[in-house]
Formats: sequence, C-alpha cells, structure tokens
Amino acid sequence: MKALVYHGPGKRSWEEKPKPKLQEPTDAIVRITTTTICGTDLHILKGDVPEVEDGRILGHEGVGIVEEVGSAVSNVAVGDKVLISCISSCGRCDFCKRSMYSHCRNGGWILGHLIDGTQAEHVRIPFADTSTYRLPKDANEEAMVMLSDIFPTGFEVGVLNGEVAPGDVVAIVGAGPIGLAALVTAQLYSPAELLMIDLDPNRLEVARSLGATKTIDAGRPDVVKAILEHTGGDGVDVAIEAVGIPATFDLCQQIVAAGGHIANVGVHGKPVQLELQKLWIRNITLRTGLVDTFSTPRLLDMVNAGKLEPARMATHRYALTEMMKAYDTFAAASRERAIKVVLHAGG
Repeated sequence: MKALVYHGPGKRSWEEKPKPKLQEPTDAIVRITTTTICGTDLHILKGDVPEVEDGRILGHEGVGIVEEVGSAVSNVAVGDKVLISCISSCGRCDFCKRSMYSHCRNGGWILGHLIDGTQAEHVRIPFADTSTYRLPKDANEEAMVMLSDIFPTGFEVGVLNGEVAPGDVVAIVGAGPIGLAALVTAQLYSPAELLMIDLDPNRLEVARSLGATKTIDAGRPDVVKAILEHTGGDGVDVAIEAVGIPATFDLCQQIVAAGGHIANVGVHGKPVQLELQKLWIRNITLRTGLVDTFSTPRLLDMVNAGKLEPARMATHRYALTEMMKAYDTFAAASRERAIKVVLHAGG
C-alpha cells in the first residue's frame, strides 16, 4: 500500500509500505476513504515530537471501511463505515475507567505517533470496539473526519477545560482548525463575547463567519492593550491558547482576568515563561491537556441533529495519492488560505 512516511525532521515521502495485519484479537484493519492533515503532524515534521521514529506512517484522523476484525471485536464488522478516533482506548484500564482515554495504559495517542497512522491506504486500529464509531453508509465524510480530532480537542481541551459559561468574555488565540473548533463549540455555552486573535486576515475572516464577535490582529504592537481596553481593563474570563508557541501562551497570561481560566490547547515544542509572580494573586486556573475524545458521541449526535456543521472547515480537497501536495498546501496555510485539507480515496 501507499502511505505518508516520516523520515526525521523536515523529511516525508509518499511511498510503498506493507499493508497492516491484525496483531491482536481486538484489532481492526480499516481501508481509509477520507483523511486529513493536523497541525500536530506539522509539529512532528518540525521535530517537536521526538518520540516519533523514522519510518512512521503519520496521521491520526480518518474515516474508512472495516476490512478485517479480530476475534474479540464485536461493535464493528467487516463492511462497516467507521470514524477513527485520534485516541485509542482499551476501555479497561484505570485511566479509561476515569474517561481519561488519552492516558490509556495500553493506547492513548498512538496513531501516527507510536504506531503507524491513518495517512495511508490502510491502517490497523487497536481496540477497535472502543476506538471507532460506526457511521451511516451515507455519512458526510468531510464532516465526520473533523470529529476524529479537531472538534473533540477544541471542545474538551479548550471550551470545557476553560469552563466557558453563559455571559463570559472568551478570547481564542489562534484561528487555525483547533481554535475555530473551539470558537464553534464555545457558542453552545452562550458566552457574551468571542474574541479571535490571529495574524492571518483570511483566518480572522473565517472566524467572523463562524461566530466571532470581534477579531484582533495579533501582530499589532498594542494587542494586549487593545484587548484590555475592550474589556474595560479587566481582561477576559477565558483565554484559550490554540497555537503552541511561547508568544501566544504569554499573551493569554497577560489578558486573563482575575478569577479567569487559561486553557492551553496548543502543542508546545519549547519551554514557556510562566508568570507565576503575577498570576498567583489573581485566582487564575491554568489547565492543559491532550484530548480524551469522551465527547465524540455527543458531538456526533449534534452533527446528526444539524446543530454543528464541521464540514465548513474543509477548504482544500485532494486525492489520497496527492498527499505530498496536500502537505505543501497545509504547511503554507496562510498563503493558500487553507483551514483544513481533506484527502479522499473514494469508495
């Protein structure tokens, strides 16, 4: 089969790899029909995730058709269309029993990280019963693939960790796919204002179309002053960091109000400066996290009910065989006006 393979920082190729085989009774082999590229994949290519080994197939998002199942798999069957979760959950360990699936002692974030992932023609899914979701045959795959990662991540690590509440003023720093997913799902909690902060005018325009009440250019020298003035000097109730660099984390520290919440969603590859000498007296809550995907069933229900339209994130479409071109587009997202790049294998 063909797959997108990582060969060290800055090196990737679309090449032949052996088709995966069942290794455990709980496995399934899925033929990928739709996948996408995540900002985390770009972090891997930058060398920010050193656990990823040379030769690893990248990708942790996808929709596909089940082709084989292990003897212990009972929730999905050959021929089923399934959503693949970015988090693999055994469903049995102590962390899984606490709904902390990202820390599953036998799984967690392993696809495209510690085992081969979904940017391929076929993928082996461990713990298929608890790591996939059966979909209708006519499901909109572009909508569903957004529920593999970005919508659960923006919702759980941004909105829920940030404890967004009715009437809150919420600032989201970073209008990439995760930040936009946080923007959309924050509206479920009726905040008074949703401020979106980014450098890219196109992404700020998209944010306005998705419900941002105010957009702010992160490149302006007085960005902190502008946000504080907008909030009467108090700052924001919730600051969601959705980039993963020291400058954006620092911005969140400077704009959060007393009693406020900072929710860090971004994948950081470098240390940040924690301004604890300023924050300790202000009753600030800081939360970090890797998505657990416990919200996926709820999000699926909302999509099926027409309450969420995640397919709006898709801006560019390629054939699966155009994976290298798709990476080039996503890596130049500002120039290409890309939000989410979707790849289709068909079938």
